[in-house]
Order: sequence, then C-alpha cells, then structure tokens
Amino acid sequence: MKKADIREFFRRLHEHDPEPKGELDYVNPFTLLVAVVLSAQATDVGVNKATGPLFAVADTPEKMLALGEERVRDYIKTIGLYKTKAKNVIRLCEALIRDHQSEVPETREELEKLAGVGRKTANVVLNIAFGQPTIAVDTHLFRVSNRTGLAPGKTPLEVEKKLEKRIPKEYLRHAHHWLILHGRYVCKARKPECYRCLVVDLCEFKGKTVL
Repeated sequence: MKKADIREFFRRLHEHDPEPKGELDYVNPFTLLVAVVLSAQATDVGVNKATGPLFAVADTPEKMLALGEERVRDYIKTIGLYKTKAKNVIRLCEALIRDHQSEVPETREELEKLAGVGRKTANVVLNIAFGQPTIAVDTHLFRVSNRTGLAPGKTPLEVEKKLEKRIPKEYLRHAHHWLILHGRYVCKARKPECYRCLVVDLCEFKGKTVL
C-alpha cells in the first residue's frame, strides 16, 4: 500500500473513532495485566465474565496472592487453560511484589520477565496502561495487515515492525485498537464485510465481498 493511502487509511479510522478502547475490563494497570494474560486463546467477553467477580475481591498483587492459586483457579475456570493461567497469575504477583514494589513495570523487557507475559501481552499493557505507541499483533491485526496490503508479513513480529515504520506517528498510539476492532467486526476471517468498510477503496484484497 502506498504511503499516501496508508495515511488516508488511518485518517478515516481516526475520524470514525477518535478514541478507540480495548474490550477487556480492568480497574488499574495490575488488573489490566492480569486480564491480558488471561485473554490468551480466549475471548474478551469470556475473560470479562470471569474477571468481574475476581477483580472485585483482588485488584492488587497482594490481594491476588492472598487468594492463592486454587481460589484464583475457581474464579477463572470458565476460561481456557485456566490451570496454567492461575499459576502464572500467582507467579507474576510474587514477582511484582518482590521486584517492582507491587507496580506494573513500564518497559517491555521487564514485563516479558513476568510469568505468562510475551511480547504481545507486554505491548497491550504498555499501550493501554501507559499510552506507549506499541502494536500488539493478534490474529485480527495480522489478518488485516496482510489482507489489505498495509503491512504484509509471515510472522507477527515482521508485521509489527513494518507497521511501526509505515503508520504515521500521529496515529501510532491508537493504531493497534483500530486494526483489531476493524478485523473483529468488519474485516472478518471468513466473511469480510467489505460493503461497509471505511477503507475498501484503499484495500488491496482481491477477494472483496459485495452484498
């Protein structure tokens, strides 16, 4: 996709939704971190159902640690891989208390040292909690970047690096949300709804759908 088209692509997404928000519920950076860890291979809706009651009783590393792994497991048992995730949540609470004065670190390097936190999770937390212009490449974002010609790549990291170079700076902070939401609700995997797409004329996808 040409540079001018990429700028127009994001200008339209910005005009349509100037302040896009993620769909995971949280009350502070710590609960956001836990929610993102729990969201791996699970839907945001499913995670929110479990974390509502959990965060009502445990919204700090100390409170979560006091619950213990077994009780955390009970709260999140409707989420896939809940046993492993409960273990990771307890371990990351221990690390936050021990190494970070119970605060969520603001660098990718420190976040990735925490149990259950990979690059994508770290990028989500840095973007939402701390306003950093990071891009977390999930399946939706990966699909949109490749399908539209915005930033084709064979791996999430390749797509992330290309997007960081190609997206105009003023749109970088919210780009990750715009692309995820676009992939989730418009540029869907099986039946993309091209007929209601804001950027259909800029997109290079050859299999565009019509009504």
